[in-house]
Amino acid sequence: MLDLEAALPPAREDPAPGVVVLRRHVPETITAEALSVLEAAPPRVMATPMGKPMSVAITNCGPLGWVTDAAGYRYSPVDPLTGVAWPPLPAAFMILATNAAALAGFRHFVPDACLVNLYRDGARMGLHQDRDEADFTQPIVSVSLGRSALFRFGGTKRGGPTRSIRLDHRDIVVFGGPARLIYHGIDRLLPGDHPVLGPIRINLTFRRAAPP
Repeated sequence: MLDLEAALPPAREDPAPGVVVLRRHVPETITAEALSVLEAAPPRVMATPMGKPMSVAITNCGPLGWVTDAAGYRYSPVDPLTGVAWPPLPAAFMILATNAAALAGFRHFVPDACLVNLYRDGARMGLHQDRDEADFTQPIVSVSLGRSALFRFGGTKRGGPTRSIRLDHRDIVVFGGPARLIYHGIDRLLPGDHPVLGPIRINLTFRRAAPP
């Protein structure tokens, strides 16, 4: 059967100032790279500092990894549960993230952290800000693989108006500048398995965590 989505060319959308959506921008080879990271550092459900388990399973690759536990939200060079360093950031990930950021107008972005979120049925990500990084002049680059999902985002103040957009396999969202501290999250996964990844969604979120 012809995959009409795969046959479409890449496209760009600018749904808000500082927010850029790059449709079908991710090479298919990135999926295998992501699965290799999951094999090297299996994702697990982490808990918030208040002890509430997240519905998304998490792992990392790169020099720094984002973690949450009773000690708080932070970046760590090792998995605090095992004391083992996170897998290296694949070269293909670095190329993808820097190119996507450049297309969105952030030409000097060099990520040192890649948070890998694994979504299954029922998993979601509540509205939040990415504010554990040291330099807010650097954007966030978020890559979608596998099952489609609804991405919701609003402004920089909690409780303001929000909108949602569909994210499909190989889509990228870049947000920075006036949108760097927007509230954002994943409402839910949409029905329908992905041909390769089946019922799951993998989200790669590239950040610059360390001070400049």
